[in-house]
Amino acid sequence: MNTPPKPDRRLILNLTLVGARLRKHTDYQRAYAASRKRQSPSMSWFLAPQQPVYAGASQSAGHPRVGLTAGKVLGKAHERNRIKRRMREALRRHVELLPQGCDLILHPRRVVLTLEFAKLEAEIVRILQQARAEAARIAAGQIPRSAGAKPAV
Repeated sequence: MNTPPKPDRRLILNLTLVGARLRKHTDYQRAYAASRKRQSPSMSWFLAPQQPVYAGASQSAGHPRVGLTAGKVLGKAHERNRIKRRMREALRRHVELLPQGCDLILHPRRVVLTLEFAKLEAEIVRILQQARAEAARIAAGQIPRSAGAKPAV
């Protein structure tokens, strides 16, 4: 019996957000402390360079990570879940645009629930391109850490 060949692991990771999501509260707190809020028509977003978890720790290999938040102000649980599903799908389709070595957090507004998916996807692509350009400037040392931002603990 022949078994089908296993797909290349890199290809699988490029098609999903596996390992590219912020999950812990402390990761979100570090990203908020090291970034400033930016606005787009249907969401706010934060971009922060990744930092080692503790002194002497190596950086997490510079893999990009993304976090989504959907507070209760956006609606009931099923509406918040739908917003996050739609945003995850748009991000999954463009995971290669995530800025290397940075954490990106997206805060959607309620309009995302009724926005056409193509428009949502276009906006997320635009945010990812802006974030990628800013990450390159941060890496080159052209942008100092945000004014008033506290160092991560």
